[in-house]
Amino acid sequence: MKFTPAGIEGAFVIDLERRADERGYFARTWCEREFAEHQLTTRWVQCNISYNHRKGTLRGMHYQLPPSAEDKLVRVTQGAMFDVIIDLRSDSATFLHWHGVELTAENRLALFVPKGFAHGFQTLCDGSEVFYQMSEFYTPAGARGLLWSDPLFGIKWPLPVSIISERDQSYPLSTPEDFALLRSGALEL
Repeated sequence: MKFTPAGIEGAFVIDLERRADERGYFARTWCEREFAEHQLTTRWVQCNISYNHRKGTLRGMHYQLPPSAEDKLVRVTQGAMFDVIIDLRSDSATFLHWHGVELTAENRLALFVPKGFAHGFQTLCDGSEVFYQMSEFYTPAGARGLLWSDPLFGIKWPLPVSIISERDQSYPLSTPEDFALLRSGALEL
């Protein structure tokens, strides 16, 4: 596998190293040893699939509070999506920066999302399916979110939103004061 830093400290875009012949190709999608060499999670406790009927569907921006904060390994198994992460680690040099990458069934890229990041995506075609590996079990009491359209982050989504859940649409706007308090440790998102 090829690990390329995603432009935000600790996040990686992961590409396959294909071994091709006349039959097609073979590639690893995960390897405990290679992840450990990059100091990434090697323990996954849950895998999820998100199937999305329509192009433009938006899910996010979700995260979980400690002690249930989770690393994620995200890939598209059918269709395409624009995957977005926001760094919420108050001690990080990339605090509040976002990064987006196109993941498709054809490019077979994956995104490693570290603990302390909000994560979301928008589907780029009908019938898109996303596969997640999670380092922690989902904990409803620790589940949180940020508004996908919050101008504080300025995420440039590629398409108009066609479908979004009521919950994802109802997160409040963030204020610079919220993040000043977060950076100081006086506020927990």
